[in-house]
Amino acid sequence: MTSDTTTHGAMQSPADEAVGLFDNWFDPIETGLRGRVREFIEGLVRDEFDAALARPRYARRAAGGEARGVAGHRHGSRTRHLMGTFGQTEITVPRARLAVGDGTTREWKSTALRAYQRRTLAADALIASSYLAGTNTRRVRRALAAVFQGAVGKDTVSRVWRKVKSDWDAWNARSLAAEPIVRLILDGTVVRVRLDRKATSISLLVVCRDQPVTADAFSIQNPHG
Repeated sequence: MTSDTTTHGAMQSPADEAVGLFDNWFDPIETGLRGRVREFIEGLVRDEFDAALARPRYARRAAGGEARGVAGHRHGSRTRHLMGTFGQTEITVPRARLAVGDGTTREWKSTALRAYQRRTLAADALIASSYLAGTNTRRVRRALAAVFQGAVGKDTVSRVWRKVKSDWDAWNARSLAAEPIVRLILDGTVVRVRLDRKATSISLLVVCRDQPVTADAFSIQNPHG
């Protein structure tokens, strides 16, 4: 019996231990805010949903006796899970079929809570910032365990970083032909980043644009590749 207990404890990851470490840290402000997160998000989605159908729940026609907006019908709800800087929460999202002009229908989709969205942008920014600070993918989970209850794994960190890098590459490749640039200012700096699982110093070429009103940094490139 003792051996089984010892083995189970030895298999527990540091991230799991970190989550339990703060279980007794009660913050009434944080707890109160997180308790209202689900209510707020569901209300936001429900208002958008009612606006799409042009009538509140259980109502058949809009105020004034005339139908407005998109015709459609409700058909239940589904459960979604969302992770943000407020932690994880479970949300009930209403469902509806909306009439399309050609006589067919399509599933209603919320713009506030995107399809397949599992994290808020603020949560992704927090995860990416931890990674960019030099923390490897496995240690990011440990560092953020108290915030996300251990729900951030190395695969999540990798997906977030790929999204950041994709946006960064697109931003660097954008055309400046239409912008009123007076001159370009070149400078260099050295920063420490994580490359190939090692924290290392790299030289960066910083390019700034001087516009008629203000100067604005617009590109940072590694001259060594």
